[in-house]
Amino acid sequence: MGRFESWDGIEIVYEEWGRGDSSPPVLLHHGFIADAASNWVATGVVEALRESGRRVVAPDARGHGRSEKPHDPARYGEDLMARDLSALVGEIGAEEIDLVGYSMGAIVSLLFASAEERVRRLAIGGVGSGVIECGGVDRRSVSNEAVIAALEAEDPAQIDDAGALPFRQLADALGSDRVAMAAQARSVYRGEIGLDRISAPTLVLAGEDDPLAIRPELLAEAIPDATLRIVRGNHIGALGDPNFKQAIVDFLAA
Repeated sequence: MGRFESWDGIEIVYEEWGRGDSSPPVLLHHGFIADAASNWVATGVVEALRESGRRVVAPDARGHGRSEKPHDPARYGEDLMARDLSALVGEIGAEEIDLVGYSMGAIVSLLFASAEERVRRLAIGGVGSGVIECGGVDRRSVSNEAVIAALEAEDPAQIDDAGALPFRQLADALGSDRVAMAAQARSVYRGEIGLDRISAPTLVLAGEDDPLAIRPELLAEAIPDATLRIVRGNHIGALGDPNFKQAIVDFLAA
């Protein structure tokens, strides 16, 4: 386990596996409320990449996992997390990386790749047309306000929004700091992402039943050199489809 102080003083914790071959390290950025362990280790993605001979680095985003958890919404947002990612690349001494992001982490990765030349290959999952139509994660099937209310509810039994309830359930299961999670929900990125500036070959992965990744073909069409792959499952289930991790391994090996 490594840790470093990011650009604004927030302590970021990350895990690293394997020395890898001559390929660039693979950086994995998890989704909202999740952490590196639940998003990438438990789903077998880290193991699959290690078995393919890759060095893997996965941070816990600010507010998540073992990283520092401020409660001020001004310390959150995917654009700030992209700056953390840039600091991490410098911390590990990488001149070039392969980058994988899921859901919130996909937005972080897209922001990073649209502004950086250090990404050799990019794989994103759990997002679709919302990146273009909402300026970030898709907030149409479940609103940020509903997610915030679910996170702040004293009793989960009080939550009557079926779309927001899984966010609270995941937060409780992982022992998340719900105040920090609500702060991130209040600060999600809402703006244009320069998809046309992404020069890295890109893989777009989406679960066929994922309401947060609808019409992923629109996203793939907006990125100059992108390929779309549909896997089984909803927003959570897609991560567990064996085709998900295999698609990442194969794409990054190309």
